[in-house]
Amino acid sequence: MAGKLSPRQRMINLMYLVFIAMLAMNMSKEVLSAFGLLNEKLTTFNKKATERNQAALANLELKATEQPEKYEALYKEVGIIKGASSGFYSYLDSLKSEMVAEIPKEDLQDYEVMDKADFLDQAFFQGEVYSAEGQKFVDNIESYRASTIEIINKIPDSLMKPEQKSSLMSAIETRFDTGDDNGKVENRDGRPIDWLKYHYEGFPLVASLTKITLLQSDIKSTEDEILKSMLQGQMSSDLSMTNYTTLLEQPKSAYYQGEEFDGAIVLGRKDNTTRPNEVNLTLDGRELEEDEDYVIEDGRVKLTVSAGRAGDHKLEGNLIFKQDGEDIEVPVSQEFATITKPNAAVISADKMNVVYRGVSNPMTISIPGIPDNKVSASASGLKRVSGSRYAMMPGTGRTVVIRASGTLPDGQGVSSSSEFRIKDIPRPSGTVRGEYGEIKMPRNNLEISTVGAMLEDFDFDLNLAVSGFKFKVPGQPTVQVRGNRLDARAKSALKRAGRGEAAQIFDIQAYITNNRTYKLKKVSPVVVELTN
Repeated sequence: MAGKLSPRQRMINLMYLVFIAMLAMNMSKEVLSAFGLLNEKLTTFNKKATERNQAALANLELKATEQPEKYEALYKEVGIIKGASSGFYSYLDSLKSEMVAEIPKEDLQDYEVMDKADFLDQAFFQGEVYSAEGQKFVDNIESYRASTIEIINKIPDSLMKPEQKSSLMSAIETRFDTGDDNGKVENRDGRPIDWLKYHYEGFPLVASLTKITLLQSDIKSTEDEILKSMLQGQMSSDLSMTNYTTLLEQPKSAYYQGEEFDGAIVLGRKDNTTRPNEVNLTLDGRELEEDEDYVIEDGRVKLTVSAGRAGDHKLEGNLIFKQDGEDIEVPVSQEFATITKPNAAVISADKMNVVYRGVSNPMTISIPGIPDNKVSASASGLKRVSGSRYAMMPGTGRTVVIRASGTLPDGQGVSSSSEFRIKDIPRPSGTVRGEYGEIKMPRNNLEISTVGAMLEDFDFDLNLAVSGFKFKVPGQPTVQVRGNRLDARAKSALKRAGRGEAAQIFDIQAYITNNRTYKLKKVSPVVVELTN
């Protein structure tokens, strides 16, 4: 019938053929662009996953330093996985660089030009067999798969449950599969074909590039899943009820005969891997020493001190645990009583064994067995607030002696004295918007922020105010400011500062709002890096 077609009909048929070919070409370009966009998204994911995994590993390293008994073994196992992953990931990165090496930089995002299969066809294959580079590619995948599964098998069950190991290993086998024992897979016709040929021979460059980026994404996902599983295992171990014991909690340390006992049984943690990094304890103001006054057993600070003289004794201080690079203080404030015939007063500072100059120091002064109205205490700067509560405002000198006396029911008098060290209020830190040290903020925020002063980790809540400070930006004269905000001259100098430059706030004039006569130590400066 083709011979009977008119010239006009033949022309129309030819136009249809050209039109269909043009559609096929456009569809091909769209597919290439789609692969390129997918590769971009995978690359972005890999970058963020790398940052996330690095942050998690750094945090785990910190925990291994802070609590080696609990996290050191976990960190070592994760480090082995990280090493294997980094080596394989870097190899794939270098392969991708070679694949696009001959493409001009300005065309690297023009995915429609990446339609050739020449590079990997020549690099991976020599006729019907793999080239050395092709075999190296397959070997790297199989080596990573085998080594990762071997490492997971060696992880103790305390860090990863058997069912978690099985699930992870199954996922790894799927992600890094390279065919059957002969390296074969079935094609769409059900016939066996080499795995590498099936996945990489004859494909456009951008498609192969995307597949390799997907391999890198699988590496990052494997790292993340292993780390999460191991941390989950450690958490389960931490929360196990086998790590708890019972403790007796009672509102007071001693009871009179016939009085109702209102103690309670509570759970307490007992775990030899949870050891405080630092122990700061005082007993009646005396610092306790490890091995001499206490030992650490099963995560407990076990006291080995003498019960001491008769009366109430106060155990104060804190246990310090390292967490995320910071010192976390767990306060200790406990009392116990040594019961015999009272013959001495118990005098203790509610804020440890020192008093601070310039503030009102709360004190508790009592004698066991003697009513508060039968007890008197005296010292320079000491006054009674109510009952056994006193307030101390120390003056000059380095120590103060407090003397207490009282009368027992049988008329016998008892007295005692205690010496306390007098310290100055520590050096305040300057603040901007409540932040101190070296901080970052936008220029507009600095213009409206309040300059203040604070006492870091100080036992008293003091209201500090600022009456003035100096302001300096690079290349501009120092501005003396009155008040606690930038004035017009300071704002003018700030406008001339560039992004990333550091503005300095120093010579901060601070005072205690309810005691302006006390002269504080020089306030630490604040450095503000401008983010815009």
